[in-house]
Amino acid sequence: MFHLYLGLAYLYVLWRFVIPLPVSTGWRILLALVVLVVSKYHLIQIWVFGTMFSPEIPRWAVLVASWAFCSFVLLFVFVAIADLAKVLLSILRLRTARKLVSAHSRYVIALVASLLSALGVYQAVQVPDVRNVEVRIKNLPHSLDGLRVVQLTDLHISRLFHAPWVSQVVARTNALNPDLILITGDLIDGTTAARRQDVAALGGLKAALGVVAIPGNHEYYFNEAQWHSEFEKLGMRMLENEHVVIGSGDEELVVAGVTDEAAPAFGMPGPDLDAALVNAPVNAPVILLKHRPSGALRSANAGVGLQLSGHTHGGMIRGLDQVARYANEDFVSGAYTVGEMLLYTSNGTGLWNGFPIRLGVPGEITQFTLRAGSPTQSF
Repeated sequence: MFHLYLGLAYLYVLWRFVIPLPVSTGWRILLALVVLVVSKYHLIQIWVFGTMFSPEIPRWAVLVASWAFCSFVLLFVFVAIADLAKVLLSILRLRTARKLVSAHSRYVIALVASLLSALGVYQAVQVPDVRNVEVRIKNLPHSLDGLRVVQLTDLHISRLFHAPWVSQVVARTNALNPDLILITGDLIDGTTAARRQDVAALGGLKAALGVVAIPGNHEYYFNEAQWHSEFEKLGMRMLENEHVVIGSGDEELVVAGVTDEAAPAFGMPGPDLDAALVNAPVNAPVILLKHRPSGALRSANAGVGLQLSGHTHGGMIRGLDQVARYANEDFVSGAYTVGEMLLYTSNGTGLWNGFPIRLGVPGEITQFTLRAGSPTQSF
């Protein structure tokens, strides 16, 4: 369906933008071919590399391709908005304004789409700032009040988010001196052979209580079993429908982690919260690592106090982020109270290189300060 939607978007841009341009037929044909190639960026990757998730080309080429594709997407959106505006102006009988839109909008739209794409891609590839969140968790032991937990998610380490970027993320994370680091999936795009050098810096993550992680859907696209082993070699404790206990006696905190919904398609167990909590201390508060925010009500009913998720990338573009709501049970970005549980959906630390753009939705390294009490949050 992904490629079908892009095909329909191309046809719309061809019909409503390229063909009406007041240039020669030759120029329109050339522009139509260029836009066609750009719109089929992901399909070309599949033909060349066997996957659209990890183009193994120089970083500068990924940046140029990303800018071109994001420009195409914005062009489609702006052309559609302009067409709607013209319809409304016609209904309101504002003919002069309608002619103004018709005469000049195509050039303005193309320029704005191109410039916004450049800005958005630039912002997407920066090392994100730290976002501080204070969270109150029911039944949190007083000895753990003030515990500092850092969440990383959706790093999508690839040719675009490469070794130097990863090293800077690690340095910024370690500078927070966290007690615990939790990573909620989609660490990579690419095979272990292609990405080993880029992920190596993750071995430098330091936290007194360790680094705990779960897989996201992208790990399954590139042999999750191999990545599981690779991450554990780098010092991460990988949780797949299981948990670890922080502390001891009456001063315990459970960190549980589940697999991703993509797992069954690759012959591996899907997310199973019941299995993850088997033999967990009954009265201990639970932090759940789940890559996707969906299923939050199920988590809350199971007694989870805090669910950390990612996957949505925050919607990436302010306004268009509302589209992401429909695929993620209305959970797109930030904190949500679900029953007696707090769900936090991070905007992500990195992005999938297939659509790396951020406009009004910054990436984040999220630092939580845990507090005992009712499940509320403050920023």
